[in-house]
Amino acid sequence: MGVALQRVTIDECEKLHKMQTLGFAALLAKYQDFDTSPGAETLEKVRQRFENPAAGQFWIQLGTEKIGYIRIYENVGFVREYTAEENVCRLAMMFILPAFQGHGYAQQAMRLAEAKYPQARAWELDTIKQEAKLRHLYEKMGYRPAGTEHNIKPDMDLVDYVKP
Repeated sequence: MGVALQRVTIDECEKLHKMQTLGFAALLAKYQDFDTSPGAETLEKVRQRFENPAAGQFWIQLGTEKIGYIRIYENVGFVREYTAEENVCRLAMMFILPAFQGHGYAQQAMRLAEAKYPQARAWELDTIKQEAKLRHLYEKMGYRPAGTEHNIKPDMDLVDYVKP
């Protein structure tokens, strides 16, 4: 059975917040990054994302079960300045609940998300440099390091990726 993407509604913020906390719990415990980790975000911050019309927010579902989440920003470039005509999308957040990791669902979700934005001429994201498993996933999906890194704290850096 494959995954599907289903739009998240503002009425589902509490469920999303609980799942996001669980989805990022291991990384939060490892890095103790309470300032920028999605695992430490408040319910209010999750709600605020629905105010941004450029954000596409989707459940990652396996049948009818919600197993993760993916958020895409349309025409927003962080790695470099883009014009609206360039149609750059940003994979801003994705998680798969721990019980469902390791089955290829993240790859399926990324392919589906990219297919929802066929006008995108490029994609970008960032991830934790020290997390080889995450970097491998993104590189396997065609993303390449953009050459910029951001130190978050000792032993934790974010690295930017692009997919032309």
